[in-house]
Amino acid sequence: MTLACGVDVGGTKIAGGVVDEHGAIIEELRVESPATDAEAIEEAIAGLVTELRSRHEIAAVGVGAAGYIDKSRAVVMFAPNIAWRNVNLKAELEERVNLPVVVENDANAAAWGEFTYGAGHDVDDLLLVTVGTGVGGGVVLDGELYRGAFGVGAEIGHMRVVPDGILCGCGNHGCFEQYASGSAMVREARSAAGGGSLLARGLLDRAGGDIENITGPLITEAARAGDWFAIEQLAALGKWLGEGIASLTAVLDPAVVVIGGGVSEAGELLLAPIRSAFAAQLTGRGHRPMLEIRRARLGNRAGLIGAADLARR
Repeated sequence: MTLACGVDVGGTKIAGGVVDEHGAIIEELRVESPATDAEAIEEAIAGLVTELRSRHEIAAVGVGAAGYIDKSRAVVMFAPNIAWRNVNLKAELEERVNLPVVVENDANAAAWGEFTYGAGHDVDDLLLVTVGTGVGGGVVLDGELYRGAFGVGAEIGHMRVVPDGILCGCGNHGCFEQYASGSAMVREARSAAGGGSLLARGLLDRAGGDIENITGPLITEAARAGDWFAIEQLAALGKWLGEGIASLTAVLDPAVVVIGGGVSEAGELLLAPIRSAFAAQLTGRGHRPMLEIRRARLGNRAGLIGAADLARR
């Protein structure tokens, strides 16, 4: 059985795992991510791979990282949370670990993981939407991961949905993730609580009276307990997501949309509003097949599993 190593590089943690041909993780390790030091990050990745390789016969390494990866899956052109700028990460890591290396955008790797072993295993066309601090995306069309002409496709969080809207970290105004992310939901909930809304009183009490303690997981917890205001926050987020997915579907026509990321832990409290808004806004509704909107199966290990499989292939 061919084993591959998948590495998921984040701003705070680096996770590495040995993955078999069935998508099962045989062993996993995690270390802190020295995000401001490019050399130290590479050393940390190489260290993880070397340790795993000492116990497993690894054939290749796949690295998933947030940022723009070129079409050759070698050069990190830009990483917003890591000190990489036009770095040939493939060449540098191959020299360190003496194994073939593939570098992939983290959301692309997660989409491939869900397509191969997760919620999209039974279709040829998939759109992954990850909902967390921001909104990420990955696309599989006709069984192939779509990267675009320059390797930087599927950055769905930065399609503009509100002209002259909220300023985004990318520098533009009105990006999708400013309205359809966990951060957007928390921003609106804190605003209501800070403005003295009686509807938000229960949520603020759960936060110990401190607005800064209102987080995405806290909102989900309150919604599961029946807090009407928290339920409405997830419903409002779901409406933004459903409408955005309807627009993306008009372009991509996937068979399945998979919802991942931390906010997907809310389950049907988020998925039901997404499906409702999607059905109301889909172009040609009633005259075309209706796709399925599913929750991701692989959780936060989708990127690691997908990166390993891409390297093995």
